[in-house]
Parts: sequence; structure tokens; C-alpha cells
Amino acid sequence: MDSKPQRELFSEPFAGDNDKSALLTPEAPLQAALGLFERHLMDEGLALNTVKAFVSDIRLLGRYLGIGTPIGEIGTKNLNDYLHWLTDERGVPCSPKSYARRVTTLKVFFRWLYEAGVIPQDPSAAVIQRSVSSPLPDAPRAVDIERALEVANAWRAGDADHKPDARPYLLLSLVLKTGIKKGEAMTIVPNHIDNSDPGKPMLYVRYANPRLRYKERKLPLDPEWLEVLDEYIQQYRPTDTLFTCTARNLEYVLRDIAEAAGLPSGVLSFENLRWASALQDWRDNVEQDDIRQKLGLSKVGWRETKTKLRRLIEREQIDAISA
Repeated sequence: MDSKPQRELFSEPFAGDNDKSALLTPEAPLQAALGLFERHLMDEGLALNTVKAFVSDIRLLGRYLGIGTPIGEIGTKNLNDYLHWLTDERGVPCSPKSYARRVTTLKVFFRWLYEAGVIPQDPSAAVIQRSVSSPLPDAPRAVDIERALEVANAWRAGDADHKPDARPYLLLSLVLKTGIKKGEAMTIVPNHIDNSDPGKPMLYVRYANPRLRYKERKLPLDPEWLEVLDEYIQQYRPTDTLFTCTARNLEYVLRDIAEAAGLPSGVLSFENLRWASALQDWRDNVEQDDIRQKLGLSKVGWRETKTKLRRLIEREQIDAISA
């Protein structure tokens, strides 16, 4: 983070509700810092739910320390005592996932203050963090994907008993290539697909909600996919969104592919295919920030995803050695 713009920001009076002349200095209360922290998170493009969670976590810290506590007086011991209170003294269950997020919130909040030059040291750098082992996603293996694509391609061609159906292959290959979410797939309209250069077609992921505009992105498509798209349009004649059915029906399409390919139930979910797409990019040595942007993740959200991708690759390598 570039600290210079932040220092310029904090040289101006803090526009709080109660005292617009107060400066954000080490003597400023936690509540004053929280207001600017929330604005900072929004400017960073974090999802609204993530911002709400981070702000709620700092409010909880304020409940423990006192919301009027000067930010410069908060030390590592205060934070460790707070985390102990969360798990052992508060009297409210704190799941490993919630605990891990709250530790992350502390580190993001105090590192932001430190890098902005507001406090001389980062008290969160040495907080005690418990190891939380979150389960790895059930991403399909490369051999599973190959079998699924073979099935979908066979349905695309059709046979004596079945008419050609391009939708299964269109959907499966699209999600594997782009890593888009189910909701993003459902909002695609034909003009979101730019085929002006047939050798480099692009998909524009759009959001109607202005708060989610930061998730919008341009993703490359395989040129061969355009042929499947033409077949699909001839068969389904979409007039509005690309997919003319419900999101549940798309899930059924993926389920049917998995069943016909002899794969475990649920392995071809949108979420698992999203992981498979990111894994393939990782294997292909795509720049990590390019993978993050492809998935539409914030830098904070990317941290856990990156860790899981590494663990999935390590598991693949171990399985390959054991085979």
C-alpha cells in the first residue's frame, strides 16, 4: 500500500458525526478510526458482506476495550487478551472460521493504520493465531473433467435416439474456462460476448448493482467455443439472457453430466468447477494476480483461496507419487 496518499488523507480533519475537527492520530478513539476504516474497505472494492463483517469485528473489539480507547494505546497484549476473551470468556461460541476471520480483521485494521503512518508500530503483527484447518474443496480431477467433457460433447453431437444438445458442453466448457459463478452465468446476455475478433473472443462479466461494479471483468474465451455458441443459439433461440432456464436447471445439467460420466454426485457443481478452473491456471503458471482478477476476488478474499490452491496442488503431487 502506498502510504503517502494515506498520510495526506489523515492530515485532513476527520469528518465524523460528533467532532468534524478531530484528527486521526494515535490519540484518536477507536470509533473514529472505524469510520475511516469502513470507507477504506469500500474503496478497496471488498464485497459488502465482507465490509460488514470486518466493521462488526472491530466494533466487537471496541466493546471489549472500550470504543473510546485511543488507537495508539492498543498493544499486542490487548489484542491477545481480546482473542482469549472471544474463545474462553465471552460465553458465546466462536467457531474456528469466525476466529480466523477476526484475527484477519485485526491484522488488516492495524496494518492499515501502521502503513498510513497513524501509529508507530503494528500491534497485530505478533498476535497469537490459532491454526485453523478449513476443509479443501472437492475440485474435480483432470481425468474427471476429461470424462465429463467427452460426455457433454457426445450429447452435443446427438445420436439416433437423441437430438443434438449443445447446452451441456456450452455450460461446462464456459465455467471451466472462465471460472464464473452461477449467478454470473445466469445474467449473461448475448452482447456480453465479444466475438469481433474470432481469434480472441471475450466474455464481459457485468453487474447491475453499482456496489458490485468492482467485480466486473473481461475474460478470454476459447475461439472453438464460438462454434458451440452458434449451435446453442440455433437450438434454444435465447431472446434475453443466454441461458433460458433457471439456475436450478443448470445445476441439473451439470449433475446429469456427472452421472453419465460415472463421477461422484456434486463433483461438477459451479463452485467445484470454479476451483478446477483456477487450479488449471495455477498449473499453467498464470500470474497469481491474474487468477485473482479472473475469479473476481478482492486481495483479502484471495488470501484464503491462494492457500487452498497451494494445498490442492500439493495433494495432487502426493497422489501422483503414491499412484
